[in-house]
Amino acid sequence: MEIPTIVIPPIQKIKTVEIPLPTADVPYYVPLVVPPSDLRDEQGVKPKETKTEAPPAPKLKIPNLPPIPIPSTEVLVTTSIAAVTAVAATTFTQPIIENIKKKVQKFLQGKINKWKENRLKKKKRKDS
Repeated sequence: MEIPTIVIPPIQKIKTVEIPLPTADVPYYVPLVVPPSDLRDEQGVKPKETKTEAPPAPKLKIPNLPPIPIPSTEVLVTTSIAAVTAVAATTFTQPIIENIKKKVQKFLQGKINKWKENRLKKKKRKDS
């Protein structure tokens, strides 16, 4: 009795694509140095005095009126943007709202007129 055998063909090398490993430029920052909490001036050193006063607010001078302080630029920019936005929104939405208002009034008036007609018909039926 013969033992069955299997003939295996020779191995063929399969070409593969080489994919390089991804790289990235990671940002890095120089770490901040925090001074210790018990840091003190050296003996005999006097602190330098600096005067940092805010400049006085500008004032609007109108004859026969007390001077009126003008707010800072940030406040003026913010309020002017808010005012322009409000006016623009009102200007653009007013025609839309008026159109909706007319349609709703017309719809409601039609319902009221129909209700009145039905009421008159019911009265006529009762009277007959």
